[in-house]
Amino acid sequence: MSRVSKPHEIVERALELSTADGCVVIADEESSANLRWAGNALTTNGVTRGRTLTVIATVDGAQGTASGVVSRSAVTADDLESLVRAAEAAARGAGPAEDAQPLVAGVPASPDFADAPVETGSDVFAEFAPALGDAFARARSGGRELYGFAHHQLTSTYLGTSTGLRLRHDQPNGTLELNAKSPDRSRSTWAGRSTRDFKDVDPAELDADLAQRLRWAERRIELPAGRYETLLPPTAVADLLIYQLWSSTARDAAEGRTVFSKPGGGTRLGERLSELPLSLRSDPHAPGLESAPFVIAHASGDGASVFDNGLPLSSTDWIRDGRLEHLTTTRHTAGLTGLPVAPAIDNLLLEGGGERSLEEMVAATTGRGLLLTCMWYIREVDPATLLLTGLTRDGVYLVEDGEVVGEVNNFRFNESPVDLLSRATEAGRTEKTLPREWGDWFTRAAMPALRIPDFNMSSVSAGV
Repeated sequence: MSRVSKPHEIVERALELSTADGCVVIADEESSANLRWAGNALTTNGVTRGRTLTVIATVDGAQGTASGVVSRSAVTADDLESLVRAAEAAARGAGPAEDAQPLVAGVPASPDFADAPVETGSDVFAEFAPALGDAFARARSGGRELYGFAHHQLTSTYLGTSTGLRLRHDQPNGTLELNAKSPDRSRSTWAGRSTRDFKDVDPAELDADLAQRLRWAERRIELPAGRYETLLPPTAVADLLIYQLWSSTARDAAEGRTVFSKPGGGTRLGERLSELPLSLRSDPHAPGLESAPFVIAHASGDGASVFDNGLPLSSTDWIRDGRLEHLTTTRHTAGLTGLPVAPAIDNLLLEGGGERSLEEMVAATTGRGLLLTCMWYIREVDPATLLLTGLTRDGVYLVEDGEVVGEVNNFRFNESPVDLLSRATEAGRTEKTLPREWGDWFTRAAMPALRIPDFNMSSVSAGV
């Protein structure tokens, strides 16, 4: 074993080797465990370990400060010098970085910076796996088949800089996706959960919900495209609002390129986006959705800057009581726009004061409406309005006078999440949810169901 093998030692040694004017080193120690199943039986399981090291070198010049970023996996002490030199060479070969700022300093060190990384393993499923086996037995006796996977990852991130920062964050991330199918595969539905440790996931509860949806699907009803009162479940609301968050950079808004641009110049900050008292926020300390309390940026982009690494994060309201409160900024774009520094945070919560569950919202439906399961293949059509298109998936159900009466065909939709917030007539109870479309990138979300009186199902889809 190399003399320098612990993550914090790798960071310290890389900083010692640096000859650049500034240096940021990020070590990500990852471990993961997974289960997969098909047809009511486990198929595979496994555990992995890995390390990725990112070195960001900054070089001052007459025209400004340049940056170079190099990341490599499975890095050992013997690889460090070549990695640091590659980052320095990239910086010296680059032009001045537009987002250049002094590296962050003065943040107190994490007391556990020198501790070993946390790790996950198959024991994270100690309670979940037997309960899943019971769900298989119930599904088998009920004439349905369960497919899906459970994945748990623990990432310990060590961040050190030439300005003296020594920060560490441990991020657990667990996801469960469960599909139930009829034996002839003509009916299918889905449920997903986000979790930190799989102790709050109940396979029996999920299976019961899926069984109910498969029963609803025994009656098939064809509906044409059109505008329908629609209940969007928390997972669909999350997918739409995550895209909205990703599209809410202050610079793009100030330069007239997004839905948050004000006609004639400036941004729409302060404008009312919803008549409901909706508040959209991110908070690194939100219970059950905790995320890094400081900026971790492996590369610069529209909403992130490597120069901001280590910048402390706190709860930020993007929308407060229906009004647009903040747009995302780096220190650089905050300076360009004159707006407060508000970096992106790795979770998202929508709260509207509602108390009804999705089931209670279904029961309160008068007349005719649709209940969705989830969305997929979401793509942007028009950035100026944030018009999105996508497909419904794994079950769209017709509700008549408070009861689900059958499954209808899938649709393609065309909607803007900003527009939906303005038209929503009810928000249910906020609950932790797993985004279906963006679950590979963004899992920490809590959303209510939303009632939309005229959701635009633009065409019929043959999707499942």
